[in-house]
Amino acid sequence: MTSEVSICNLALTKIGEEQILSLTEDTKAGRLCNLHYAHMRDTVLRSHYWNFAIKRVALAASTTAPVYEYTTAFPLPSDFIRILDTNLLRGADWKIEANELVTDDDAVSIRYVARITDTNQFDPLFVEALAARIGAELAQPLADSVTLTDAMFQLFERKIREARGADAQEGEPDGMDADIWLDSRLAYTSPFNA
Repeated sequence: MTSEVSICNLALTKIGEEQILSLTEDTKAGRLCNLHYAHMRDTVLRSHYWNFAIKRVALAASTTAPVYEYTTAFPLPSDFIRILDTNLLRGADWKIEANELVTDDDAVSIRYVARITDTNQFDPLFVEALAARIGAELAQPLADSVTLTDAMFQLFERKIREARGADAQEGEPDGMDADIWLDSRLAYTSPFNA
């Protein structure tokens, strides 16, 4: 069973440190794991489009309109980490500002990476990437090793690459919009055709 403590212990083991019994443990490792765990979890969630963390939702419009430029603001879900896409038409103008999506459209649905805190929902590659990322944060204060910090960052990057490959195989790839392809081909003038 995966837990916050087991993930931190995986990180500690990777940097050659003793394991902890809880995040509230009054040891340097316990205090550092408690300090970094939630922030690193959200950082790693934001670093990739993790299939296990993707959600879809129709946003409800705010009763307060943006001051200028856009007509409608849509508060983002409380577990929002990163947007993947919207149902808005290509070319529709929108932005994320102050935990809201602002646009001129009056209805918006989004697909996004959510903050997943239940460790039992974590993908095994996410656990590995998160442990490596926590290890990178802990290597300097616990092991006093810049080399180990760099090694943990490299391991984190490898795990992200592995996750991209694995997640890409879990469903059909997003299709290329034919109009974008045609527009780019038509805009290109070969020097041989001049």
